[in-house]
Amino acid sequence: MNDKHAICRTALALAFFMLTAMLSAQPRGTGHTFTQGNEEFFLDGKPFRIISGEIHPGRVPEEYWRHRIRMAKAMGCNTISAYLFWNHHESEEGIYDFRTGNRDIPRFITTAADEGMWVIIRPGPYVCAEWEFGGIPPYLLRTPGIKVRCMDPVYMRAAERYISRLADVLRPYLVTRGGPVLMIQIENEYGSYGNDRNYLFALKAIWERSGIDVPFFTGDGPTTYMLEAGTLPGCAVGLDSGSSEKDFELARKMNPGVPVFSSETYPGWLTHWGEDWARPDTADLLREVRFLMDNRKSFNFYVIHGGTNFGFTAGANSGGKGYEPDLTSYDYDAPIDEQGRATPKYMALRKLIGSYLPKKVKLPAIPDPVPAMSFPETDLVPFTSVWNNMPEPVLSVQPKPFEAYGQDYGFMLYSTRLTGHKRGKMTVIDLHDYATVFLDGKYIGTLDRRLGINSIELPQADSDFPLLEIFTEGMGRINFAHSMIDRKGITDRVILNGMTLMNWEVRGFPMSDGYVESLEAAGAEMTRPGVFFRGTLKLDQTADTFIDMTNFVKGFVWVNGHNLGRYWEIGPQTRLYCPASWLRNGENERIVFDVHKTTPGPESGFHTMN
Repeated sequence: MNDKHAICRTALALAFFMLTAMLSAQPRGTGHTFTQGNEEFFLDGKPFRIISGEIHPGRVPEEYWRHRIRMAKAMGCNTISAYLFWNHHESEEGIYDFRTGNRDIPRFITTAADEGMWVIIRPGPYVCAEWEFGGIPPYLLRTPGIKVRCMDPVYMRAAERYISRLADVLRPYLVTRGGPVLMIQIENEYGSYGNDRNYLFALKAIWERSGIDVPFFTGDGPTTYMLEAGTLPGCAVGLDSGSSEKDFELARKMNPGVPVFSSETYPGWLTHWGEDWARPDTADLLREVRFLMDNRKSFNFYVIHGGTNFGFTAGANSGGKGYEPDLTSYDYDAPIDEQGRATPKYMALRKLIGSYLPKKVKLPAIPDPVPAMSFPETDLVPFTSVWNNMPEPVLSVQPKPFEAYGQDYGFMLYSTRLTGHKRGKMTVIDLHDYATVFLDGKYIGTLDRRLGINSIELPQADSDFPLLEIFTEGMGRINFAHSMIDRKGITDRVILNGMTLMNWEVRGFPMSDGYVESLEAAGAEMTRPGVFFRGTLKLDQTADTFIDMTNFVKGFVWVNGHNLGRYWEIGPQTRLYCPASWLRNGENERIVFDVHKTTPGPESGFHTMN
């Protein structure tokens, strides 16, 4: 038995050696073939086992792409898998960006190729990924009655435009044209959502009409109903995850004649606001990876490096606990942490994968960590408030969601004068997602969709017709399952003691970078919640840092015009990642918008998240 095991391991090692040698010699500009057999993939006619690490270019500053790719290679990966977020590349209808900053997909792909790595593209149109709206552009929600992830004509016209534009970007980098891109995923985990396979066939046809001639695959959970609804004939089957021979046997039965691989092998897991950090067991992970290695299965670590949900890009879930918004950090307890450092999990996986190499073959050295720094507490001062920067209102008989006013993110103020009922129980029906309530300028309390709190008692006011103001925050749109049509703001109506309140003034605060830059300073003391604080940080050198927000309550942070994302005192995240590339020698401007605080608090910087 021991001899047989040794022979098996030697064969695996030799195969892995051949794979490694082929990878290291990968020529640029030279054509390769990548094909599917009945059970495995073939590169240039030889069996090829994918060992992939998932990295999302939209979650990582482009200056660090090469470092993160090198980290994945040093852990034993030969491929980089990447979700592309449709709404990251088409933030406004018809305006596409595939060439700037961390949207520069050609640069990401060529960087991977430069480092001797193959690439798998997972472009959507839907991706999930704990990303805002699963990657679907929220401008689509401006269309009443729209349906997504199906043959709805409005949705499909937009999806076809996106795929066609993206195909133009990807075509030069396909393996069939001498590039590193091996495969493209059709949608994502569709069997968890719907059963319209015509929709999947239509997406595949759009790619093919657009000149994409590499293999396609689907990704679904290893259950009969998911695989029946989510796979396509001729497309490889990705399993999320494939962790046993039983999983692979089921996939082969449901969609025979194509390779099956684990498209999402989970080293970590996601975390929502108000939860403890997810910390999956490393021993279970190592057992799973050992099974995949011993049985020559292709697989993809989801994720090897998560990165950060900068700005308004964090999504939300609704998996049985109500509304569950995702953290700004997408650390994911991944082998490579948010700042790009190797974790103990990384070292364990590197050791395991390296054990399958011949004795004289070594994995590349682990890249040096990216420099990090701390800075002492520095004060911020009140600068202005939303009340000092009020846009012209839009009149609405009843409140409507953000999208009806052409706004995708940020905050919205709904105001009305009370006539009839002027005190008692006020209820916002279908609040999405968080609000502070004011009566004649006085703060009354908070509503929170996450906790199911949508009602509040209005006290007796002194005025004849009290002014009711509901300052509403749209948090991440749901990115998974049946509740994805997740418009923001007041999505139905407001009632007071059962009476529907009419005649509203609505003002939008998108909190875009341009909006924040245009703020005008207030000339008086600010006592109402909804204050912007400002301060400068003088640096004689730059490095990555984590800005501690424990002295604030809930809001957003901008550094030199870059939105670091949301903070919230409920945790577990208390520090926001700020990459060195967003800092500069000399003066650095920091702006904080806090929903609740009216008095300033200091900020400090730390080397690490915790």
